[in-house]
Amino acid sequence: MSSNDVLDWDGAYRGAGGFEGPPPWNIGEPQPELAALHQAGKFRSDVLDAGCGHAELSLALAADGYTVVGMDLSPTAIAAANRAAQERNLRTASFVQGDITAFTGYDGRFNTVVDSTLFHSLPIEGREGYLKSIHRASAPGASYFVLVFAKGAFPANLETKPNEVTEEELRTTVSKYWAVDDIRPAFIHANAVVFPDASVDLPPHGFDDKGRIMFPAFLLEAHKD
Repeated sequence: MSSNDVLDWDGAYRGAGGFEGPPPWNIGEPQPELAALHQAGKFRSDVLDAGCGHAELSLALAADGYTVVGMDLSPTAIAAANRAAQERNLRTASFVQGDITAFTGYDGRFNTVVDSTLFHSLPIEGREGYLKSIHRASAPGASYFVLVFAKGAFPANLETKPNEVTEEELRTTVSKYWAVDDIRPAFIHANAVVFPDASVDLPPHGFDDKGRIMFPAFLLEAHKD
């Protein structure tokens, strides 16, 4: 996905992104891989939910007493997240519309940064600004978690698709700013994807017990020295 092929994220959340129904990544709950980290006590307040979307992870963390800031480029997604927080009376979750590759104003605040399927959505040339910005916003010793599509998750001939990564590419890119502790194979769960071009088929991925596609992914854990 080049800088000229970036998805219209706000359009996707408004229902104008070419999807039949909600965006496939909107599964109505946190990604299971990250929910497992939450249950294992891996997150520490304050938490930055980078590219939060409808922010199910932020909302789940706030429900358990964490202080969370969700940031997303889409004002439509941020408005939906704010509504959900108000409806659930979650006072420790706040949401801001902003460019995650160039934001300021949070220097040294966050003890945890969580990237739930944002990394592969950025233009490749935006990765450095993103990693630099979240590093600046993190406290010493902060944890960083990334859930990202692995190379091969999507058909090679798909015209516009996420910037999937190899393990080495992910490690090399992140380690410029963060100390990488672990990268392991993982899954991103998504609702069924319908491609307008009938000649494009997904690789043969598995399904979870809710009928969602399990895309191959990596889960990275890192920290700030």
